[in-house]
Amino acid sequence: MAVLLLIDVQQNMLEPPKPVPDAAAVAPTIERLLAGARAQGAAVVHIRNNGTDDDPDVPGTPGWELVHPPRPDEEIVDKHEPDAFEGTRLAEILAEPTTVVVAGMQSEFCIRATSLAATHRGHRVQLVRGAHATYDDTVEELPARTISHEVEQELRAAGVELVDPAEVAFA
Repeated sequence: MAVLLLIDVQQNMLEPPKPVPDAAAVAPTIERLLAGARAQGAAVVHIRNNGTDDDPDVPGTPGWELVHPPRPDEEIVDKHEPDAFEGTRLAEILAEPTTVVVAGMQSEFCIRATSLAATHRGHRVQLVRGAHATYDDTVEELPARTISHEVEQELRAAGVELVDPAEVAFA
């Protein structure tokens, strides 16, 4: 059975005042993935970023809250680094190699780092197209969609499977 990893699906990324540019498209896709995982009895792990100082996701603030309240049987993993395995109990939760379905925020940081780490740990990783996003890069003048697409290509080259939402099967 596959495990759904929802990475940083937090208020500060998907809700005003500063949601990712593709929030309106990504949020319902993530919601459908979560509903599918729950309906099929798959394990769900909510990864929550713990920002510092002036970050919009400082623990205890509205931006830090998860968009989808976890059910009692779903894990919450709090992290401080882009790689959700680093300094957390995620490796214990995913002790045996399994299929990991990845969705969430930010493509070039936490999605990339956690997907690569899971691959290196022997997991089969499926990154769901349209279920991850990021912000525009104003320094490099790259739109968010371009960044997410480039991350998909990099991860595919590293062995991550890219799947459309309709292709995801948790059973």
